[in-house]
This record gives sequence, C-alpha cells and structure tokens, in this order.
Amino acid sequence: MENCVSSLSLRFPPNPTPSIFQVFGFKPSKTHQTRPPRFTTPRKRRTKKVKPFTEKDAFPCSLPLHNKNPIFIYKDIKRFARQNKLKEALTILDYVDQRGIPVDATTFSAVIAACIRTKSLPQGREVHIHIRINALENNAFLRTKLVQMYTSCGSLEEAQKLFDGLPCESVYPWNALLRGTVVSGERQYIDVLKTYAEMRALGVQLNVYSFSNVIKSFAGASAFSEGLKTHALLIKNGFVDNCILRTSLIDMYFKCGKVRLACRVFEEIPERDIVAWGAMLAGFAHNKMQREVLEYVRWMVKEGVKPNSVVIAITVPVIGEVCARRLGQEFHAYVLKTKSYSKQVPIQSALIDMYCKCGDMISARRVFYGSKERNVVCWTALMAGYAVNGKLEQALRSTIWMQQEGFRPDVVTIATVLPVCAQLRALEPGRQIHAYALKHWFLPNVSITSQLMMMYSKCGVVEYSRRLFDNMEQRNVISWTAMIDSFIKNGHLWEALGVMRSMQLSKYRPDSVAIARMLSVCGELKIVKLGKEIHGQILKRDFAAVPFVSAELINTYGSCGDVNKAKLVFNAVPVKDSIAWTALIKAYGYNELYHDAINLFDHMTSSPNHFTFAAILSICDRAGFVDDACRIFNLMPKYKIEVSKEHFAILVQLLTRNGELEKAQRFEEMSSFL
Repeated sequence: MENCVSSLSLRFPPNPTPSIFQVFGFKPSKTHQTRPPRFTTPRKRRTKKVKPFTEKDAFPCSLPLHNKNPIFIYKDIKRFARQNKLKEALTILDYVDQRGIPVDATTFSAVIAACIRTKSLPQGREVHIHIRINALENNAFLRTKLVQMYTSCGSLEEAQKLFDGLPCESVYPWNALLRGTVVSGERQYIDVLKTYAEMRALGVQLNVYSFSNVIKSFAGASAFSEGLKTHALLIKNGFVDNCILRTSLIDMYFKCGKVRLACRVFEEIPERDIVAWGAMLAGFAHNKMQREVLEYVRWMVKEGVKPNSVVIAITVPVIGEVCARRLGQEFHAYVLKTKSYSKQVPIQSALIDMYCKCGDMISARRVFYGSKERNVVCWTALMAGYAVNGKLEQALRSTIWMQQEGFRPDVVTIATVLPVCAQLRALEPGRQIHAYALKHWFLPNVSITSQLMMMYSKCGVVEYSRRLFDNMEQRNVISWTAMIDSFIKNGHLWEALGVMRSMQLSKYRPDSVAIARMLSVCGELKIVKLGKEIHGQILKRDFAAVPFVSAELINTYGSCGDVNKAKLVFNAVPVKDSIAWTALIKAYGYNELYHDAINLFDHMTSSPNHFTFAAILSICDRAGFVDDACRIFNLMPKYKIEVSKEHFAILVQLLTRNGELEKAQRFEEMSSFL
C-alpha cells in the first residue's frame, strides 16, 4: 500500500503554494513580496500615533457635504427626506446650524413631510427647533405643515397651539388640521366634525381637499347621515364633478354599506380613471361581493383600462376566496408580462395566498421560491397556505426555515402559527413560540394572548390559559370568549359559567359567538333559567337571525326537555338552514321522540349536511330502527355527502346490536378503505 502511495506521489507534481495574487491575476507589491521568516528576539511594540480628530470625522462618509454652496446641501437634505432617512437629514441640519448656514422653507417642508409619512414625533420636534433657530416659525406655510405633522403623530395639543397663531380666514391651516386628524388613524371622527362645523360657521371657503379629508373621516366612522349632507353640499357648491371627491364619495358609501349609492356615483362619472375603478373594486371586496369584483374587472378591461398594482392586489385575494384558479393564472400571467409588478412583494404574497386558497400548493411554492425579494409577509402567506391545506407540520417547520433565511417572525406570523400548534396538540413548540412572543414584546397584543390561551386549552393545560387571562391588562370580547371556550373544551363547565357571570358584570357585552358558547354550557348543565335569560339577551340584541345562535338555543331547550320552546324558536327563524333543522332533530332525539325526528328529516326543506346525517343515524341507533337507518344511509350520495368513519361506526353498531352481523361486517370492511 505504501508503494502505491509513493508511486502516485511521483506521477503528479506537488501543488504549488496558493497565492491570492496568482488566483486573481494581481502583481504583488513590494509590501506583499514573500520574504524568508526571520527569528528575532521579542521587542516592545511601538505605540501607534493617535490620529488627530478632524472635522470630516464628525459625519458619516455617506453624507456628501458641500460646504461652499448651500444649494447642494439643501438638495442632500431633500434627498434623504424623500428616502425617509431622517437621521441623516437631521445630522446635516445640525451641521449647517453650527456653521451658521441658513435653511430655506422648502427644505424644511420636505423634512416635515418625511416626519408625517413615518409618524416620527421626536424627529418632528427637532425639525421644529431648527425652524425656530432659522426664524421661520411665523412662516404661514411651515406653520401649516407643522400643524399637519403634529396632528398626524397624535399630538393634538401642540398642533392646536400652532394653529391658534394662524389666520382664520385661510383654508390651508384648516386643511392641515383636518388632514392630520385623518392621517393619525385614531378614528377621531368627532374632532373632524367639530373642525368642519367651525370652518363653516366662520365662513371659511372650503376647497376640494377640505371636502376630501372630511369625507374620508366619515367613511372611517361609517357616518352615513353626515356623508349624505356633505354630498348635498358638494352639489350645492359645484364640487360634485371633481374626480377626487367622487372617488371619496364612492369609498364613503361602500364603507357605510350603501352599495347602490356608490354604484350611482360611479355611473355618473363621464371618464373613469384607474382610481375610480380601484375604489369600486375595493368597495365590493370590503362588502364581500366577490362576484361583482370580477364582473367590474372584466368591464374595466373592456373599456381599455389596464389593471395597475393596486387593482391586482385587490382582485387576486378575491379570486382566492372564490377558488377561481384559472382566472388567477390569467392575472399571474399579466403580472409576469409587466415585469415591474412581478417584483412587488404585496403582489407576490397575494399570488401565494390565492394559489393556497385554490389548493394549488405547487404553484404557490413556485411563486414563493421564484421571488428574490420575499419577506416575512410572503413567509406568513405560505405558512397560512400550508395550514389551510392540512399540511400542519410543514407550516410549523416554516417558522424555522424563515429564521434560517434571516427573517424574524412578526405578530401576524405568530398569530398564524399558534392555531397550527393547537391543532397538532404541539405543546413544546407552543411554549417556544410563547417564549419568543415574551422576548419580542408581543404579549400586550390581545389577539396573540387569546391565541395562546386557545393553544394551551387544546393541549390540555387549562391552568396556563387561566394564568394568561388573569394577567391580561386589557381584555376584549375575544379574550373573554377564549377563556370560556378553554374551560368548556376541558370539561370545566362550572368554571366556564363563572367566567360568563364575570363577563356580564364587566363593560364588555357578549357577541354572537360568546352567546352561543354560553348556551352550550346551559344545555350541558341543564340550566333552563340561565338559558331563558340568554334568550332574552338574544331577542334584545337581535341575534335570533344568526344561524348558529338560534341552533344553539334550540339545542339548549331540547337538552332541558322543553321541546315546545325548541319548536317555537325553530318556527321564529326567518331562513331555516341545515343547522336549524339538525338542532330540532337533535332536540327530538334528546326527548325520545324518534318517529317525529325521522319524519322531520324526511320533510326537510334544505339539504342535510354531514352533521344532519350523523344526528339522525344516532337517533336510529338509539331507537333500533334498522330499516330507516339503512334507507337514510343510502341517501347520502344523493346529497353529495362523503360517508365518514363516524357514519359507518354508527351503522355497524346498530346492525351488530340487532343481530345482522353479515351486514355489519360488510360495512366495517367498507369503512376500512376510508
């Protein structure tokens, strides 16, 4: 073996010593020439001379300062402001202030606009100080901009102080106050209404932008009556033909639920641009009118208006909701054709979500892995797609994969993955996500806390759910319902009842979901009195029209033995769907009215579902009606319902109990193929 190795070493010359200069083709300089190593006695290291601090060291190299000409300095400040780089812009402002170089109003305006976009109140205050230093605080233009900045950042007191020093007859300060209040996003509808009323009382001439801001505020608050009055005022003042205001009116009517009025305003527009079409599509999507969204997209294309990125971002999720995969592929082809859209992350995430909802995970992954600019939103969309399509373990692993790519899960990602942990009963990963949420300060979020409660309850650790609930600083209806649900799922019905009582004493009123949970507890514990109290609340708050609430009420009365009340509730339901019919069938079953239950099933006016067949087969099992059970079982293909193991198990149990073992064995063999 040694001879073989030596012969091999003789055949091939030894590898030359690798040199970076040889690899890249550079010529070595004198300092890099190879010298033989010298062995000398150690000596003291020379202390390096300290480099003197110069003026250029005070600023980053990325800030190109032009000391000779202030015009170039102003251009640098504006460039950084457009890029929302406030730190760099303020650094230059500090520098020019030290040098005594004055800054003009236009430059300050650009920096204030950046503060408004980023809602950076501390930086906005610094800009205000620089304006004072430059003796421009009395400039009406800058003062108006500052008013808008302070209102946008939520500092209404500072905005009001500046506003009081401005002339009342000018509309621009008023517009700044209105715009800032709308941009702040705190739904301060009353403040906008007061400002609007004061403007009209003082005789201020409102312009297009005044009305636009007011209508946007009414849309956010769903203030239909005030919006209608403003529409009348627009017609009176001759502003109704303005395209900006018409688009604002369309948006306002849609958000107030007045679809017909929005369509009428749209039809009155002689030349419809892409903004008006986008407002219509967004309005239909907001009101869950998917069919109309697709119809208007076709109409828009026929009129020669090409979809832009906003229209695509509105339409693609709607296509996913109706599972129109073919149409989604057409939009995807259009996106690929217009290369600028294919690089936009919101459109990529919308396409991933659409394919996932259509059940096409291969195409969703192809879009995802083909994206070079993917971010946390794309990862979250793919994760939600895995969860929707039943690939729960892949959804859970995606949290690790995204971190390996350098992306940190955000609040939406955590809210997406926690239900996955709950479905898998994965307690350990759930605890790890809980620790991650604590580390990154996500837990004040009520939605995350509620999801954690549900996850722990499904994993059987209801004590953790209770601890999270007790430590919540702010609760809402969802968190109360989550706590009730946690106790119900773990069989602690009396504790759930105690939480219900506490919720009724709090400032929060139960919604339809919480009411349904309360009724289920009343049915389980046979508490008729509390059930009647909740029935009163249902009638008072007009929840009787909600299908699952009326079904739970029928179920509660049936469980408590009051079939007549269950019938009265059923008869009062305006639109009787399969949920209501199933509830009454169960009520008959609870009270051993087996023939009435089968008769009711035969006279159902709506199509039965999976749960209806499970309920009626269980009743046949308890009553011993073999023939009726087989007849009902054979009706399932007629209603296009897939037979489950639950249905087979009920039928096998019934046949075995009645001595028909051959049939039972045949059905059991059939169930093994599921």
